[in-house]
Order: sequence, then C-alpha cells, then structure tokens
Amino acid sequence: MKRIISTQDAPEAVGAYSQATTNGDMVFTAGQIPMTPDGDLLDDEEIAVQTRQSLENVKAILEEEGLTMQNVLKVTVFLDDIDDFDEMNEAYKEYFQDNPPARSAVEAGNLPKGVGVEIEAIATSE
Repeated sequence: MKRIISTQDAPEAVGAYSQATTNGDMVFTAGQIPMTPDGDLLDDEEIAVQTRQSLENVKAILEEEGLTMQNVLKVTVFLDDIDDFDEMNEAYKEYFQDNPPARSAVEAGNLPKGVGVEIEAIATSE
C-alpha cells in the first residue's frame, strides 16, 4: 500500500505531488531543487551549493523514514547545463563516499524555478 512521506526539514511540495512515497520497502523521492526548508531558493548560487541543498533535502526526506543516504539505490540528476557536471559531481561525492548508488545525470534545461539542478532518489529500507 502506498504511503506519503512528508517532513518539515525539506521544502514542502508546491504542486500535485508528495515529497516522497513508499510502499514500506522502497522510497521514491520527488525531484528536489536547491530550496531550503524555509523556502529560500538558491538559484543564484554556484552548482556545488545547489547540489548540496538538493541532496540535503533528499537526506531529510529519507531521515523522516528512518533511512540514510546509504539506503539509496538510484539517483537521477537533472542539470540545466551538462557543462556543470564536474562541479555537481564534486559536491555529490560528499554524500556518497562509500558504495555510491547507481546514477544517471542528464541535461534537462528549463528546470523548475530557474534552478541549475534537480535531484531525485530511490531508496530501500532493506
């Protein structure tokens, strides 16, 4: 059965979606943009800062379910500009130093609210 996950430690959903959903075994986060839990948009910051905030949001959502970043199986990174890949990757590595998950990174362009990066994750409770 699907259950909604929500935390005040990440930006609230501002549309017809949930921060994350779970069936008890798997957790699927919505794409997280560089917005603080208080709603401050970091769209003018460098990609490393945007990446860290996006991943902090993912982390907070997982923690609401009692999970850590080590539970993440797959990450998808959407970049406004693929030339930002190296800078994103350096910040990203801070969150997945050991046994990193599978990952896709694609240039999407025109991300929500004009941000440079959006990150979604799939995690398991096992």
